[in-house]
Amino acid sequence: MRYFDVFNGDADGICALHQLRLEQPVEATVVTGLKRDIALLDAVDAAEADVVTVLDLSMQRNRDALQRLLARGVRVHYFDHHDPGPVPEHEGLIAVIDTSADACTSVIVDRILHGRFRPWAIVGAFGDNLPDTAIGLAHTLGLDARRVATLRELGEDLNYNAYGQSESDVMIAPEALYRIVRRYADPFELAAREPVMHRLKEEREADLGRALEAAPMHSDDGVDAWLLPDEPWSRRVGGTFANRLALDDPGRAHAVLTPIAGDAYLVSLRSPRERGLRASEFCRRFGSGGGRALAAGIDALPRADLPRLLAALDAAWGAMARP
Repeated sequence: MRYFDVFNGDADGICALHQLRLEQPVEATVVTGLKRDIALLDAVDAAEADVVTVLDLSMQRNRDALQRLLARGVRVHYFDHHDPGPVPEHEGLIAVIDTSADACTSVIVDRILHGRFRPWAIVGAFGDNLPDTAIGLAHTLGLDARRVATLRELGEDLNYNAYGQSESDVMIAPEALYRIVRRYADPFELAAREPVMHRLKEEREADLGRALEAAPMHSDDGVDAWLLPDEPWSRRVGGTFANRLALDDPGRAHAVLTPIAGDAYLVSLRSPRERGLRASEFCRRFGSGGGRALAAGIDALPRADLPRLLAALDAAWGAMARP
């Protein structure tokens, strides 16, 4: 029997897996990637009786590979918070999925483990831009404001490192970052002792400062769209910038576009909680899009489709969407 751990290389995926492996250590083949590397099950060469654990990856985007693994007799444990579409019924599949707006995969795992490693769930929730969820969990542990701030910063730094068009854009490959994280049972020790986290913090703050100097390229009553330059720092910070915009002005929709190869844009979208479409539903209209209720993205929007995107944003959340 072999084990495979397949996960999104952002804060939520890393912290969800870390909790599971603190509870049940195994020697596993690690399969991960950047934030947009979603269809990872295709890279898993598992056979009958092997166990594949999947975390924070859309089942919709991995369904064909999942069904191939199940047909081989592979046992699959699937934890996620994205819209899965129809979930296959198979004796080899255990699927724990919660698509509610205040859930992330780290929180799902925290529930299953009855809070045994809750500080890591808090890190994952902060990284996934769910501050209310994270603070609620922190209150159950009686954490003071300083320690909550440390977990917030750790989550944001881990999440920042997952964005980029390729590993050359980011400071450290997601798999290497996970292997650093798993050395630490205590996230406060990771934050205090690990030099890479200090470097990530400095780089994130510098990139975010550059983004905050930009002005929106399109605004309507309820929605802004931002076009960042074709630079590595833009590709690194696009998702972090979108999260910051959503926190600062949660009543508006925010779309952050970054030029990528193939005459296209990478799009990070944050939708308002109380108005209009789910972000994931909106992004799926554009072919390579998906995500979750309040945060989603489009992997490659052709530049020629930019006017269509802006019109759709206005229709969904701008003045045209007002009653």
